[in-house]
Amino acid sequence: MPAETEAALGRAAESAARHDRLFSRRAANIKQSAVRDVFDISIRPGLVSLAGGSPYLKSLPLEDLGRTAQTIIAEHGLEALQYGGGQGMEELRTLVCEVMAAEGILGAVPEDIVITTGSQSAQDVAAKVFCDPGDVILCEDPTYVGALNTFEAYEVDVVSIAMDENGLVPDELERTIGELEAQGRAIKLLYTIPSFNNPSGVTLAADRRQRVVDICRDHGILVLEDNPYGMLRFDGEPLTPMRADNPDDVIYLGSFSKIFAPGVRLGWALVPKHLYRRFYLACEAVVLCPSPLTQMLVSAYLTDYDWQGHLRSMRGLYLERCEAMLGALAEEFPDGVHWTTPDGGFFVWVTLPEGIDTYPLLYTAIDAGVVFIPGAAFTPSDEPSNKLRLAFSAVTPEDIVEGVRRLAPILRTAISELGA
Repeated sequence: MPAETEAALGRAAESAARHDRLFSRRAANIKQSAVRDVFDISIRPGLVSLAGGSPYLKSLPLEDLGRTAQTIIAEHGLEALQYGGGQGMEELRTLVCEVMAAEGILGAVPEDIVITTGSQSAQDVAAKVFCDPGDVILCEDPTYVGALNTFEAYEVDVVSIAMDENGLVPDELERTIGELEAQGRAIKLLYTIPSFNNPSGVTLAADRRQRVVDICRDHGILVLEDNPYGMLRFDGEPLTPMRADNPDDVIYLGSFSKIFAPGVRLGWALVPKHLYRRFYLACEAVVLCPSPLTQMLVSAYLTDYDWQGHLRSMRGLYLERCEAMLGALAEEFPDGVHWTTPDGGFFVWVTLPEGIDTYPLLYTAIDAGVVFIPGAAFTPSDEPSNKLRLAFSAVTPEDIVEGVRRLAPILRTAISELGA
């Protein structure tokens, strides 16, 4: 190595060490997302990615949307490109009420809505506003990796609650709360993705939803209901969100990432009136204001385009891809492997026999030309996981079948080595 290079590396190491003491304790909890790591790998040519939970965008009327964006800038550019209000534009907040009404949330008003930079920022704000270090947030097991990373960054203890084929188990929720309260722990939130949970694809049964809210209400715990996939039920009939009948006990998070496009980076929070001001002020402190330009584009999409018709076609497309995946799993995967059967959303959750760690299998899979997300990414536990997530939303049926075909012998080998 040239002397100049050695000197430069030495200076870099010295600078890094000098500034280590400046990091907060909280910074140690900020982790690189395993999903993001795999996304970076997924762009390699020749790989079949069953990893990314991305919507299919090619059917959007892109040329028309381009002309709409052009018109917005040409005719309303001074507003679209300027700072905006921290709550978000009233027109979009009003339209959000109509979107939620289509899901079963009736009577919501624009004054209780904050437009956010995707639902991820709303998760961040909720942890910031309600949690001190050492407080507890409850979540499903498994749950969304982005939420885990967000909560852990605020030095919150995330405690998972078991799920079965009908979603979060209320008896387990009640038992866990009792144990934590007996320890004197402060439980602030239950974070839940009740419809087509990411990563499991499991839906919280309709007859459990109110009981979950009632349990949390009885113990002074807010429900943080994250519902980005709610309108993607294959039969077109979304289950009624928990927020619908519980306006004082549920903060509802929605997103345009799955029903329109993730690139607009817009979501919303429907906040109980008595909690609204602090929540809104915390949102404003993070982003100052959501983008007026993308808000105006989303508003135009909701008013000038047949967005519900597009969703109907997308539900049919996602159903076709889900069926292709389930059929391929049944055809190719070895005995001893089990998986969920979602009725909406983007994901299938695969369980291998106990004793297999799916994280090392990822590297073997990459060599074989297929990518998935290991299950360990979706739990606060540091233990190895025998589970993995497969996404079907952005992959053609042909590629889904090929990806499963490439993955099957890797799982078969892992199972045979387990019994050796």
